[in-house]
Amino acid sequence: MNKKWISASALIFALAGGFYFLGNNLALSSEVEEEIVLEEEEFEENLLYGINIDELDVIEGVVGKNQTLSTILAPFNVPYQIIDEIARKSKEVFDVRRIAFNKKFIVMTPKDSSQAQFFIYEPNPAEYVVFNLEEVEIYKEEKPVEIQRVEFGGLITKSLYQDMMDLGASHELINKFADLYGWNVDFQRIPKGDKFKVIYREKVIDGVTVGFDGIETAFYEHKGQAYHAIPFEQNGEVSFFDQEGNSFKKEFLRDPVEFTRISSRYSLNRFHPVQKRYKPHLGTDYAAPTGTEIRTIGDGTVVEARFTSANGNYVKIKHNGTYSTQYLHMSKIASGINPGERVKQGQVIGYVGSTGLATGPHLCFRFWKNGKQVDWLQEEIPPSDPILPENLLAFEKIKTEKMQQIAAIPFTDNRDKLLANK
Repeated sequence: MNKKWISASALIFALAGGFYFLGNNLALSSEVEEEIVLEEEEFEENLLYGINIDELDVIEGVVGKNQTLSTILAPFNVPYQIIDEIARKSKEVFDVRRIAFNKKFIVMTPKDSSQAQFFIYEPNPAEYVVFNLEEVEIYKEEKPVEIQRVEFGGLITKSLYQDMMDLGASHELINKFADLYGWNVDFQRIPKGDKFKVIYREKVIDGVTVGFDGIETAFYEHKGQAYHAIPFEQNGEVSFFDQEGNSFKKEFLRDPVEFTRISSRYSLNRFHPVQKRYKPHLGTDYAAPTGTEIRTIGDGTVVEARFTSANGNYVKIKHNGTYSTQYLHMSKIASGINPGERVKQGQVIGYVGSTGLATGPHLCFRFWKNGKQVDWLQEEIPPSDPILPENLLAFEKIKTEKMQQIAAIPFTDNRDKLLANK
């Protein structure tokens, strides 16, 4: 009996010791894992431009006037032979002769040396070029881009362009907005009190806006008439439709240059500023600075691209059996625009100038219908297909969502006063 008790006691003590030992091991294992995790966190790399800078000194600078790669790196004890080799090897990635005034650069040196190990140059806010001076390697990278959603609304107190600019809009946003509503609203003659709202996306790098990424939805109220622009994908293409399901898109763009001023309209009896006599002006003149891009309003084939003493540099395009267009007084015709070439709607075909009979830089735009020149601004161009019956339910859902988003945006004038949202 005593032997059994002693054996049982021994077994209990052995098990207890085992559990104690196992528990200590588990606790120790947990501590070791925690230490490993802490060590991993402590040894996380400190990266800049993809380079670990823990053992490097980082010097920021901007390119001075007439500075070159050689003069920038000279104070950092980089041998001329390495600079010359880097310059030769970099041509396929980035030609160092294009290093420009006032652009940002970074020099990295080891903490125990004054000789540069890396040179990083930013040709624009979205890209950077890394010159590994130690291994004589060059590569270009893009910075991560963040897409941000922006919204605002306002009133017309001066013009669409000025009032949108006062609210912080970019030129590209204004141009896209004007293109979107160009067939519904004559922005050359809009009254004060018209209203607009827009939700759009912009590209942001390092907290700085670097570009426009598209309109999500928009609203314009013209003389009390509301026009909602609802995005919807149909036939594999995302287009904008009004609240009734009618397409904003038409066969032609409204303007051959992005949002600008019409300086002269179609007239059968206009005083010609060069010839000093009254004669028909069978076109529409768009005032714009020399070099402004001119775009074809629709798909078509180039039938003429040449110079004459009256038209200057000009291009004529046949769009179909009914319509043709002509673009006059260009400073130059775009590369590749030759007779017989196909062009797509919005493609740049030339640049504003004052060649031929012109007193200043502008585009004279002419429009033919069935072989006869007509007033472009009075033409009724049929729209693309409306929302198809089978897509109506899906469209209604998106329309409700977008109209609620637009309704939530207040109207703000350029004096930052909130106005009643009617």
